[in-house]
Amino acid sequence: MTGFELAIRYGAFAVVATVVNLGLQRVIFAFGDTTSHFVVAVIIGTGAGLVVKYILDKRWIFFDDASGLKAHSSKFALYTAMGLVTTAIFWGTEWAFWRIWGTDGMRELGAIIGLAIGYVTKYELDRRYVFSTRSEGTA
Repeated sequence: MTGFELAIRYGAFAVVATVVNLGLQRVIFAFGDTTSHFVVAVIIGTGAGLVVKYILDKRWIFFDDASGLKAHSSKFALYTAMGLVTTAIFWGTEWAFWRIWGTDGMRELGAIIGLAIGYVTKYELDRRYVFSTRSEGTA
């Protein structure tokens, strides 16, 4: 797989995870728009987006065919750990846009910007530390 094809695939998967994340956030925000709703929405959306992205990345980006509970739990733990820094970027950007402009549209724009920056960073971390046993783009 070429670098361009990998980037397109990774970008498409980032979009899927973002839609899952923000879609679930909208569901939570349908019940209110307080700070408590924001915290719950971000946690639930991020968790769902993380699981979706892990499944897609493991199979279709890093071509990792390890199976079993031990392999999955260890890789998912590392994948999640690598996501802590990038999640802080995402949450911080989303929160800042929400607090500055106070609208759902700007909150979501901040989320999209934060997620984009986070996903680029996360790819590099995952490639180096989570899925480093296999070279990317190989079956």
